[in-house]
Amino acid sequence: QVQLEDSGGGLVQAGDSLRLSCAASGRTFDSYVMGWFRKTPGKEREFVSAISMSTGDTYYKDSVKGRFTISRDNARNTVYLQMNSLKPEDTAVYYCALDPTINDASRFGRYVIPYWGQGTQVTVSS
Repeated sequence: QVQLEDSGGGLVQAGDSLRLSCAASGRTFDSYVMGWFRKTPGKEREFVSAISMSTGDTYYKDSVKGRFTISRDNARNTVYLQMNSLKPEDTAVYYCALDPTINDASRFGRYVIPYWGQGTQVTVSS
Protein backbone atom coordinates (compact mmCIF):
# COMPACT_ATOMS: atom_id res chain seq x y z
CA GLN A 1 0.00 0.00 0.00
CA VAL A 2 0.94 3.63 -0.49
CA GLN A 3 0.11 6.52 1.79
CA LEU A 4 0.19 10.10 0.55
CA GLU A 5 0.30 12.99 2.96
CA ASP A 6 -0.34 16.35 1.35
CA SER A 7 -0.02 19.66 3.15
CA GLY A 8 0.77 23.34 2.76
CA GLY A 9 -2.59 24.86 1.94
CA GLY A 10 -3.87 28.03 3.51
CA LEU A 11 -5.63 31.35 3.10
CA VAL A 12 -3.72 33.96 1.10
CA GLN A 13 -4.39 37.08 -0.89
CA ALA A 14 -4.31 37.35 -4.66
CA GLY A 15 -0.71 37.61 -5.85
CA ASP A 16 0.70 35.69 -2.91
CA SER A 17 2.49 32.35 -2.99
CA LEU A 18 2.06 28.94 -1.37
CA ARG A 19 4.02 25.71 -1.54
CA LEU A 20 2.23 22.41 -1.31
CA SER A 21 4.02 19.23 -0.30
CA CYS A 22 3.13 15.58 -0.80
CA ALA A 23 5.12 12.83 0.88
CA ALA A 24 4.68 9.22 -0.23
CA SER A 25 5.34 6.27 2.06
CA GLY A 26 4.84 2.54 2.01
CA ARG A 27 5.29 0.52 -1.16
CA THR A 28 7.93 1.75 -3.61
CA PHE A 29 8.03 1.64 -7.41
CA ASP A 30 10.83 1.82 -9.96
CA SER A 31 9.03 4.44 -12.02
CA TYR A 32 5.87 6.40 -11.41
CA VAL A 33 4.24 9.77 -11.76
CA MET A 34 3.05 12.05 -8.98
CA GLY A 35 1.00 15.16 -9.34
CA TRP A 36 -1.85 17.36 -8.26
CA PHE A 37 -5.52 17.73 -9.01
CA ARG A 38 -7.91 20.30 -7.57
CA LYS A 39 -11.62 20.35 -6.84
CA THR A 40 -14.11 23.12 -6.17
CA PRO A 41 -17.76 22.60 -5.21
CA GLY A 42 -19.99 22.08 -8.20
CA LYS A 43 -17.13 21.51 -10.61
CA GLU A 44 -15.35 18.48 -11.93
CA ARG A 45 -11.99 17.61 -10.45
CA GLU A 46 -9.29 19.03 -12.71
CA PHE A 47 -5.69 18.22 -13.41
CA VAL A 48 -3.12 20.78 -12.30
CA SER A 49 0.39 19.42 -12.72
CA ALA A 50 2.42 16.21 -12.78
CA ILE A 51 6.03 15.07 -12.68
CA SER A 52 7.72 11.83 -13.64
CA MET A 53 9.67 10.75 -10.59
CA SER A 54 12.28 8.94 -12.69
CA THR A 55 12.84 11.41 -15.55
CA GLY A 56 11.81 14.69 -13.93
CA ASP A 57 9.65 15.59 -16.93
CA THR A 58 6.77 17.86 -15.99
CA TYR A 59 3.33 18.68 -17.33
CA TYR A 60 0.97 21.55 -16.48
CA LYS A 61 -2.57 22.71 -16.96
CA ASP A 62 -2.43 25.67 -19.34
CA SER A 63 -3.87 28.16 -16.84
CA VAL A 64 -1.09 27.55 -14.30
CA LYS A 65 1.89 27.53 -16.66
CA GLY A 66 4.40 30.19 -15.68
CA ARG A 67 2.88 30.52 -12.20
CA PHE A 68 3.13 27.00 -10.74
CA THR A 69 6.24 24.85 -10.58
CA ILE A 70 6.25 21.18 -9.67
CA SER A 71 9.43 19.57 -8.36
CA ARG A 72 10.53 16.37 -6.71
CA ASP A 73 12.85 15.07 -4.02
CA ASN A 74 13.36 11.40 -4.76
CA ALA A 75 15.33 10.82 -1.56
CA ARG A 76 12.28 11.90 0.42
CA ASN A 77 9.67 10.51 -2.02
CA THR A 78 8.17 13.98 -1.94
CA VAL A 79 6.67 16.25 -4.55
CA TYR A 80 6.26 20.00 -4.20
CA LEU A 81 3.97 22.44 -5.96
CA GLN A 82 5.21 26.01 -5.77
CA MET A 83 2.28 28.28 -6.55
CA ASN A 84 3.07 31.92 -7.30
CA SER A 85 0.89 34.82 -8.38
CA LEU A 86 -2.15 33.07 -6.98
CA LYS A 87 -5.56 34.09 -8.25
CA PRO A 88 -9.02 33.72 -6.67
CA GLU A 89 -9.85 31.13 -9.34
CA ASP A 90 -7.07 28.93 -7.92
CA THR A 91 -9.19 28.45 -4.81
CA ALA A 92 -9.86 24.72 -4.38
CA VAL A 93 -9.01 21.62 -2.43
CA TYR A 94 -5.76 20.33 -3.88
CA TYR A 95 -5.20 16.58 -3.94
CA CYS A 96 -1.90 14.83 -4.40
CA ALA A 97 -1.97 11.59 -6.38
CA LEU A 98 0.38 8.84 -7.48
CA ASP A 99 0.10 6.59 -10.52
CA PRO A 100 2.55 3.67 -10.55
CA THR A 101 1.42 2.44 -13.98
CA ILE A 102 2.90 5.26 -16.08
CA ASN A 103 6.21 7.07 -16.45
CA ASP A 104 5.04 9.88 -18.73
CA ALA A 105 3.77 12.95 -16.86
CA SER A 106 1.58 13.98 -19.80
CA ARG A 107 -0.50 10.83 -19.35
CA PHE A 108 -1.28 11.55 -15.70
CA GLY A 109 -5.03 11.33 -15.15
CA ARG A 110 -5.81 9.35 -18.31
CA TYR A 111 -6.23 6.17 -16.28
CA VAL A 112 -7.66 5.41 -12.88
CA ILE A 113 -5.22 6.66 -10.25
CA PRO A 114 -5.05 4.32 -7.26
CA TYR A 115 -3.40 6.51 -4.65
CA TRP A 116 -4.62 9.84 -3.32
CA GLY A 117 -3.84 12.21 -0.50
CA GLN A 118 -6.50 13.58 1.81
CA GLY A 119 -6.45 17.03 0.23
CA THR A 120 -5.38 20.46 1.39
CA GLN A 121 -7.49 23.61 1.10
CA VAL A 122 -6.14 26.59 -0.82
CA THR A 123 -8.16 29.79 -0.55
CA VAL A 124 -7.16 32.92 -2.45
CA SER A 125 -8.98 36.11 -1.55
CA SER A 126 -9.29 39.02 -3.96
